[in-house]
Amino acid sequence: MMDLSNLRPAEGSVLSDNFRRGRGHGSGNGKTAGKGHKGQKARSGAPRPGFEGGQMPLYRRIPKRGFTNRNRKEFVAINVNVLDRFDNGAEVTVDTLIESGIVKDPKDGIKILANGELTKKLTVKANAFSAAAKEKIEALGGTCEVI
Repeated sequence: MMDLSNLRPAEGSVLSDNFRRGRGHGSGNGKTAGKGHKGQKARSGAPRPGFEGGQMPLYRRIPKRGFTNRNRKEFVAINVNVLDRFDNGAEVTVDTLIESGIVKDPKDGIKILANGELTKKLTVKANAFSAAAKEKIEALGGTCEVI
């Protein structure tokens, strides 16, 4: 989803800014030092990025909706049918899920959801469970442990 909090330049469009300007013709960036001739942008104190000469700027013209919670926990969702690949009686933890390649990078943890069927008795240790998933795991004699 595109919103103002995650705008960034296109890949490869921003070049390194570590060369010295205005150090003679031989440097390839002498005389006007990349500023062209005259005009507002050639002067010191040129306007900040996003300034549109007094016109209402784009970031103020676009409607804003909602907000982004900085403290939001981002769980990786896994359905119980995925857990069926483990052996009967196995202990399923975050580490075993990463080892088996089911999960790559659980940022804030893993939540088990109830989609699909489970046929094995498992001990599942995760950060969160949906009520239906917990029911399915425990119906087969397994246990759900919140870590």
